[in-house]
Amino acid sequence: MPIRRIAALLLTTVLAACAHAPQASTGTNTWSDAGQLVLVTTADWDATTGELRRFERDGTGWREVGEAAPISVGRTGTAWGIGLNAARSDGPVKREGDGKAPAGVFAIGTAFGYAAGATTGLEYKGMGFNDWCIDVPESPLYNRIVDRSLAKAPGLDKSSEPMRLDLHANGDQRYRQGFVIEHNANGTTPRGGSCIFAHLWGSPGQATAGCTAMAPETMQPLLAWLDRNRKPVFVLLPKAQYAALKHDWNLPEIAR
Repeated sequence: MPIRRIAALLLTTVLAACAHAPQASTGTNTWSDAGQLVLVTTADWDATTGELRRFERDGTGWREVGEAAPISVGRTGTAWGIGLNAARSDGPVKREGDGKAPAGVFAIGTAFGYAAGATTGLEYKGMGFNDWCIDVPESPLYNRIVDRSLAKAPGLDKSSEPMRLDLHANGDQRYRQGFVIEHNANGTTPRGGSCIFAHLWGSPGQATAGCTAMAPETMQPLLAWLDRNRKPVFVLLPKAQYAALKHDWNLPEIAR
């Protein structure tokens, strides 16, 4: 299919991590107008579990909402991702298939799930049998969720990320509720990593391929609280990096 035809088709068939592309440092945080912040901290780069907290903008600072909740991250820990903060090299850097969750600051994209609708202030898309996230670096649709019955491009049949895990993987409920974490938006960095979500965990503490997973009782109020009009961001950092960057990035204080 011609590239122009693919581009036109994406307007109606693609759920993409597209709100923000990586930006160079300008001395001002590009997320300074965020009104909501989802914060995940882990013990170190190798940790596969951590804690999630929610914060709302309170004047020039942050006010915590609710209590901290347990989460799990990548099976090999975390690494610097591609998001709203300037690129960093003072630690591991995420690559496709490395099993690491991306660290940094990221826009929060569309919510998704198995149901036709959901209680959330985010845009929402109910997933169908043919909806897949394309994790094939050579595909022009890399790091996008597409309806494979409509979108045609090289590499789509190689993707290993069906969005209806229940239909493709014996009733798997992990993608029953979730939202896109906009890492490597538009797949602009080849092999930079793709299909990064917040979603339900299969069992408490079960590590992921690079996403952030949590219990349904954590996800449900989180989705209901998130509001796209408040420009929410997702922040994931090991504790040492959080302490080092907290002031420069205007992040909230958390209990040690």
